Amino acid sequence: MLLASVNLNKRLGTSGARSGLATWLHAHGVEAVVAQEPFIPVDRNPPALDGFTFAGGDGHLAVWISEGLAPPAVSSPRQWVQRIELEWLVVLQVHLDAYASSSRAAQLAELAVLAAAEGGRPLLVCGDFNLAPRPEDGLFGDKTSTFTSRAERVKLNQLTQGAYLVDTTAEEPPAFTIERVSSGKPSRFRCDLALLSDHLTATTTVTPDAAVRSGPKAFTDHSALLIGLPLTLRAAEPEDVLFALGDLNGQEPAVTAHRKYQPHKTAMSRQAPSPASRAVTGYLTGSLLVASVLDHGCGRGADVAHYRSAGLDAEGYDPHDDFGWPRPERTVFDLVTSMFVLNVLPDPWQRIEALKDAASFARPGGHVVVVTRSPDEITKAAADGGWTAHHDGFWSSRSKGTFQRGIDPAEVTALARRAGLVPLADAPVLPLPGVCHVVLSKPEV
Repeated sequence: MLLASVNLNKRLGTSGARSGLATWLHAHGVEAVVAQEPFIPVDRNPPALDGFTFAGGDGHLAVWISEGLAPPAVSSPRQWVQRIELEWLVVLQVHLDAYASSSRAAQLAELAVLAAAEGGRPLLVCGDFNLAPRPEDGLFGDKTSTFTSRAERVKLNQLTQGAYLVDTTAEEPPAFTIERVSSGKPSRFRCDLALLSDHLTATTTVTPDAAVRSGPKAFTDHSALLIGLPLTLRAAEPEDVLFALGDLNGQEPAVTAHRKYQPHKTAMSRQAPSPASRAVTGYLTGSLLVASVLDHGCGRGADVAHYRSAGLDAEGYDPHDDFGWPRPERTVFDLVTSMFVLNVLPDPWQRIEALKDAASFARPGGHVVVVTRSPDEITKAAADGGWTAHHDGFWSSRSKGTFQRGIDPAEVTALARRAGLVPLADAPVLPLPGVCHVVLSKPEV
């Protein structure tokens, strides 16, 4: 989906700005728009935006969603920050204080607390930060501006490092958000930002667009950010659509219907242990002095039987009740295996939660090994099978509700950090051609 983030400079009350914004949104195929300072007075009824329904907010921060799509849950923890749930992604839209450096520093510290409270959930923090993240992002005349304080940059770094966020528009040279003349000198700032969870950067595009603030079609004084996210929004229920452009033009919006996910239907019926489990006993359990193993997401349990036959104290767990492997009571295994589980879960948040759950069974100082299908393998299978794109992967069977995504070791490692796991230094390499694997450690308490 494509999301637009833009400071509208309080102009949406005018018909010209509304028309310009709507034309721009439709031209780019935007499905959701988050706006800072959209209109005045802040408590007025939100202006209607052709082709979109108002999802929440006020004149400080507001959200519109394309007609025909389910409106997201929207809340306002503070006047300057808005929380939006887009399927599995949490968007924190911000408009920090435009005047006081100390206020911005305090807001950034509070924003770090709000981000931490999400518990590792995928995040996009976007909006007008009213600061230059790097010295080169703020210029006054031909010199570095002193508008942004060191304390603000320290707090911003603490936010990004603590929540594993990437400043996606930190390019060289900077693409400035605003360019004005102040006291007879040009003032240029990159202050409208999109901070994104690091594991999403490979599948997300962020493009600044200065056309909205310059030229005959301008409707604000800030550049906009066009953010292409790897998620598919649900269609609205009929009662969710209060007013739709389709009522006027007779056209039906292009939406994707919500379907039930059934990852257990990807489980294979094996008569023999998987190559991955044989690699674990052949190359991993001995070198790591493993005596006990939990196969997390074990399916029908063929690999559990293999571990037991190898002399290991092995258990299995699968959340699908019909497989007959209930949640074990013990939580102190030397090794937890997750074999081809992450790639059948339809979004990054479910993958993080699965890794958290797997990690909960490993003893402190124990290990978790994750095996996934590779991006190349899934891309080829999708092309050969005519699979339909969905979120950051594909429906492998829409009728069955099964999903697949290829996941490389770097992505597994980034997701695992949210579960408190770290890559094992000098880990044994498992001979598993065509698939990916990562050996992780659970730090000692």
